[in-house]
Amino acid sequence: MAKTELKISKSKTTICPRCKGNGYFTVKESMNNPVDIVVQCPMCKSQGEINDPKDDIIITSGGVHQLH
Repeated sequence: MAKTELKISKSKTTICPRCKGNGYFTVKESMNNPVDIVVQCPMCKSQGEINDPKDDIIITSGGVHQLH
């Protein structure tokens, strides 16, 4: 009987360092006008979390393996 392997890749999510998990941040409109403008975070696409490519885990029939 042939041994089959199931490969599942899971990525660990971490809090976005740019928006600190909010999905948005504020910026000043200009130096002359100190009004804050709310901007959607482009780094996490307003999700608040990003996938950390360093923490990929592959599950096979031989066990769990973490890629470094």
